[in-house]
Amino acid sequence: MKPLETERLNLRKFMRDDFVALYNFLRRPDSSIYSYYWPDSEEGTWAFINESISKAEMSPCYDIQYAAVTKAGNELIGSCNFVLASDSNIGWIVNKDYWNQGYGTEMAKAMLGLGFEEFNLRRIVACCDAENVGSYRIMEKIGMRREGMFLESRRAHKQSLKKYSNEVVYAIDKEEWELQKKMPSGMAKTNAFGLNCGKINNS
Repeated sequence: MKPLETERLNLRKFMRDDFVALYNFLRRPDSSIYSYYWPDSEEGTWAFINESISKAEMSPCYDIQYAAVTKAGNELIGSCNFVLASDSNIGWIVNKDYWNQGYGTEMAKAMLGLGFEEFNLRRIVACCDAENVGSYRIMEKIGMRREGMFLESRRAHKQSLKKYSNEVVYAIDKEEWELQKKMPSGMAKTNAFGLNCGKINNS
């Protein structure tokens, strides 16, 4: 597993010493409200860390889980992952204390770079609960386009009164990604189909 870095973050494999910081924010309902993938118990957090460490030792590694640590304070503030599959996908989670500071966008852009540069993929996908506005705004900021919505296709978020929720799916291909990289930072991005994908910035 190759370590990565962004402007403000070091992305590295998980270590057992990460338990306290990871558990402290995953157990908060507001940090993991939209995802049942993330554990919210001590036992589940240990299982996640141990599994992540084990997968990081695999070669090749098809399910890469990065711990996101600030360069300034060496604080674990979240995680991002890359799953290498027939339809490779990316994901991320950020401690609620660090929302709206651009960290999720940095993680997501790093995952795109990993997929297109390291693995030479043709296409990358991301998805989230349709009510998770913060997550799909990140997808738009990194140049992904919405491909569709699947109705009642996933379990509803943890505070919902509904049983099922809708899921939105975004994607980007390598040609779109390379075109956007050539555009000056801060300019409105459009994908290969001429659709506006928002601005690429640190928010």
